[in-house]
Amino acid sequence: MDFIAKNVQHLRFMKLILATNNKNKVEEIKNTIPAHFEIITLTDAGINKDIPEPFDTLEENAQIKANTIFELTGENVISEDTGLEVFALHGAPGVHSARYAGEDKSFEKNIEKLLKELEFKTNRKAQFRTIIWLIKDGTEYSFEGICKGEIIGSPKGENGFGYDAVFVPEGSDKTFAEMNINEKNNFSHRRKAVDKLVTFLNN
Repeated sequence: MDFIAKNVQHLRFMKLILATNNKNKVEEIKNTIPAHFEIITLTDAGINKDIPEPFDTLEENAQIKANTIFELTGENVISEDTGLEVFALHGAPGVHSARYAGEDKSFEKNIEKLLKELEFKTNRKAQFRTIIWLIKDGTEYSFEGICKGEIIGSPKGENGFGYDAVFVPEGSDKTFAEMNINEKNNFSHRRKAVDKLVTFLNN
């Protein structure tokens, strides 16, 4: 019992730097991860750095973000990269989801471009895919979460971010943007990836 108690006590004080400047992602991950993990944002860590995302896969981009912060701090780090993969568009926008309509990362412009690309498509199936990259004690691990659904014809809802207003997950009749954060977490790709991360760390 003493050994178990010591392990539980250790878990309560586990700190992870979250390698993202995206406030929406920070909020979702903090809302999802158990209280015995302390999430340190880049702002909390005093890091003001624009982390590059130069690669063509979610895995590579998540990895470089984690490694960039690990090299600066030497601390345990998690990073995340997410893409919306639309089957009728051969997986686009995918890794380029945030910049689909340009470098200004406009949610509205990205959605507008996506709906235009799908205008004459009958297959509206899509999935969000998240990769979480962990560097713990210098060793690297990755975790994937997928949420399948479909793209509707026009935006609905005021919550969320990114493509949430046009994505309805399987098992729901609401877009992510019509859900509060707790409702979204019942389906969320990001939640699924975080759950795998937490299971790994707890074990």
